[in-house]
Amino acid sequence: MKTTVRILFSVILASFVLTGCTKKETPEIVPGAFRTHLYLPLLEGKNVALAVNNSSVINGTPILDTLISMGVNVVKIFSPEHGFRGGNQYDSLDVKTGIPVVDLYRSKSYKPQPEDLEGVDIMIFDMQDVGVRFYTYLSTMHYIMEACAENTIPLILLDRPNPNDFYVDGPVLLDTAFHSFVGLHPIPIVHGLTFGEYANMINGEKWLKNGVQCNLTVIEIENYEHGKSYTMPVDPSPNLNTMQSIFLYPSLCLFEGTVISQGRGTMFPFQVLGNPELSDKYTFSFTPVSIKGMSTKPPHMDKECFGIDLREYDINIFRESGRLNLSWLIELYDAYPNKDEFFRPYFDLLAGGDHLKKQIIDGKSEDEIRESWEPALSEYKEMRKKYLLYKDFN
Repeated sequence: MKTTVRILFSVILASFVLTGCTKKETPEIVPGAFRTHLYLPLLEGKNVALAVNNSSVINGTPILDTLISMGVNVVKIFSPEHGFRGGNQYDSLDVKTGIPVVDLYRSKSYKPQPEDLEGVDIMIFDMQDVGVRFYTYLSTMHYIMEACAENTIPLILLDRPNPNDFYVDGPVLLDTAFHSFVGLHPIPIVHGLTFGEYANMINGEKWLKNGVQCNLTVIEIENYEHGKSYTMPVDPSPNLNTMQSIFLYPSLCLFEGTVISQGRGTMFPFQVLGNPELSDKYTFSFTPVSIKGMSTKPPHMDKECFGIDLREYDINIFRESGRLNLSWLIELYDAYPNKDEFFRPYFDLLAGGDHLKKQIIDGKSEDEIRESWEPALSEYKEMRKKYLLYKDFN
């Protein structure tokens, strides 16, 4: 009998070794949307609206399809920039289910109107953020929260990891004259929060119109902490199609307010920088073209642009330094021949004010520019701590 027990124990131990069960493994990150057992009871017997897009998936399946298969009564869909199914497709009815779709991005207010919410008992928000102030899904979340608060509709937010949450950096938007859909709140460019944490901040700081507060439930991410590496299973938007582009985006999106192309109209957007006028300064080049579902009329379309190739840039530098890269902006401004044409009005909205533009024109160094971000940046970092749901990166 003892021999049999020993043999059985040896077999079990061997199987544990072969399957790797004898060593401690890192628990898998589980986004809030996947944890259906936590929020399905809240949807029972309710007319449900979804604020979702192509990034709203559960194990590769759109959350809409998953919830319908589970018997949830979805009556309306609210879509952000790039549309519900992605690829810049905007339809008034979902082509697969026939459920009405309200296009918030192309509406005048970006916000659900009372008539849009008639018959809705509860709202779900589930989108993939990339952690920067000017990413418009953040503003869509703000207006969803505001509409729900004003119309006494509870909101369930299904939290997802923020791939750029391992640092906080950039100028803080303080001047209300520069508030826009790419900048609604007094936060830096890289905010370091998940959408769940950010929604709590919006409520806590009373940033919604007239100080209203949303009846908010956050379904948290399981096994998550800030700074933990996470590869997204779905592109969050058409021109952020690689993890390289997502990590470069906080530094490169500012160029959308300049004459410099960020690679829209190529298969590597937000990984290259260039302009046709820089042929005497750089040898690397690319030519933007019209690409359906990505950029149909990109800047400098069909013109060869010369500049900087960042496809092999070591993105770990952002993690190690905890900083945006300003050197590319300064370098290309210095290289561009017609300096009066370099900046466009949109730049100030992306930067959160006109200070950064003026500092670059005046020839300020990166260190001098960074000094001007204080004390607002440090004050934001302290405020941020109040709303953390997960272990911080430092």
